[in-house]
Amino acid sequence: MKEKIAQLISNNVEGIEMSDIMASIEIPPRPDMGDFAFPCFRLAKVLRKAPNMIAADIKEAIGDVDFIEKIDVAGAYLNFYIKKDVFVKTMIEAANTDDFGKSDIGEGQTICIDYSSPNVAKNFHVGHLRTTIIGNSLYKIHSKLGYNVVRINHLGDWGTQFGKLIVAYKAWGSKEAVEKDGISELMKLYVKFHEEADKNPELVDEARAWFNKMENGDEEALSIWQWFKDISLVEYKRTYNLLGMDFDYYLGESFYRDKCQAVVDKVKAAGLLKESEGAMIVDLSDYDMAPCIITKKDGSSIYATRDLAAIFYRKDTYHFSKCLYVTGQEQKLHFAQVFKVVELLGNEWAKDQLVHIPYGLVSLEGAKLSTRSGNIIYAEDILKDAIAKSLEIITEKSPKSSKQGGCSQESWCWCCSFQ
Repeated sequence: MKEKIAQLISNNVEGIEMSDIMASIEIPPRPDMGDFAFPCFRLAKVLRKAPNMIAADIKEAIGDVDFIEKIDVAGAYLNFYIKKDVFVKTMIEAANTDDFGKSDIGEGQTICIDYSSPNVAKNFHVGHLRTTIIGNSLYKIHSKLGYNVVRINHLGDWGTQFGKLIVAYKAWGSKEAVEKDGISELMKLYVKFHEEADKNPELVDEARAWFNKMENGDEEALSIWQWFKDISLVEYKRTYNLLGMDFDYYLGESFYRDKCQAVVDKVKAAGLLKESEGAMIVDLSDYDMAPCIITKKDGSSIYATRDLAAIFYRKDTYHFSKCLYVTGQEQKLHFAQVFKVVELLGNEWAKDQLVHIPYGLVSLEGAKLSTRSGNIIYAEDILKDAIAKSLEIITEKSPKSSKQGGCSQESWCWCCSFQ
């Protein structure tokens, strides 16, 4: 559309190159000011006339055009309003090619995108859809721009929550129930743990002890944990299939557990590590931030430790030019702390190459979604409802395009993938 408008102006104005017109056309700051704007200041010297008069003359010369709703003169500006139906048709026709939106701007560069990242042993709920869809959209955009994109699902598969789950499984669960109901049973056990822990706080100490066993390589603890993880991945991949997406790597927090000590050593060698109430931290008060905890009182790792290990692993392995983290707004401080620690370790690239992409909180009837309280909506239920509703509408609006068992498309179809 921009090129078409530039051609109209060029056809009716002498003394200015088409390339200069293209460079001058702007997108107005507000929709009510039009879709495109052309300032006539530069033409005043060439045409020896006031810019507002030039704008009026160009409008009159252009007259009625099939793809333009109207042209307004606003001082020295020509504001063009495009007919929306023509614009949409043009965009659809242009998009029906493999080269639409394609660029080589990212050629030779790697972008890592960390997104989706559900917590193992918990259902994939509606709150995970934002990070998953935003992250996948960023993957598609950067791929079109020529970047080599590494899609990473940083699973929440390590931490004290697994100690809690092991305690709950041993106290109130059974192998038969978990094998029968999968994640649903694990979720019940997790909620049960918090209900009981409110009455018996000693259960939290038991959970910490079990996680510490996991950190120290206890065979029983790791065996139960791996079982929970395998069950979860089956369910997650089913949801990703419904969404028509995949990942290059499912590298969760557990992947970095043997790399955390190197992080601790690096922070210590840089003189940044300090003891605080038994925990080891990096003091970030000079940057108006709370301290970044590196190890807990019992010496076990924490989210920040594993995220630091992940950053250094990704930099060494993929040599990224940027690493994007698509997570909720509530993690803004966490990533600011982690990125600052990377920078303080002498890595100036952290300022520009580590990027947190936050999104707003997903709530249910005004309350925050919470696994421990059971206040959740499962993503798979929403997707199945959406697919069924879409198929119903397709069948109603275009009965000839539908057939028993799905639509008439021969290629992969997200509606039929559910059938």
